[in-house]
Amino acid sequence: MVRERLAAMVASASDGAVTAEEALNATVPLSALGVTSLAQMRLIDAVETEFGVEIDLSGDGLDLLDDLGALERHITQAGRPGP
Repeated sequence: MVRERLAAMVASASDGAVTAEEALNATVPLSALGVTSLAQMRLIDAVETEFGVEIDLSGDGLDLLDDLGALERHITQAGRPGP
């Protein structure tokens, strides 16, 4: 459920440039699919607001934004699975 919600958030943050289905099935980094830096900033804001986790861009944060599975693990490990 978290993964599907994240995929929907990617689609919203990218204004549909990357669909939720494309994000779920991605075998390449999300940036290669068309998630821009602006979309990444929108995604950070949405994830931090909805799941209550911080994405630290000085660490591995940018890598998280390119990999739906890594982002899901980050949220789950923070102990906040969201709605």
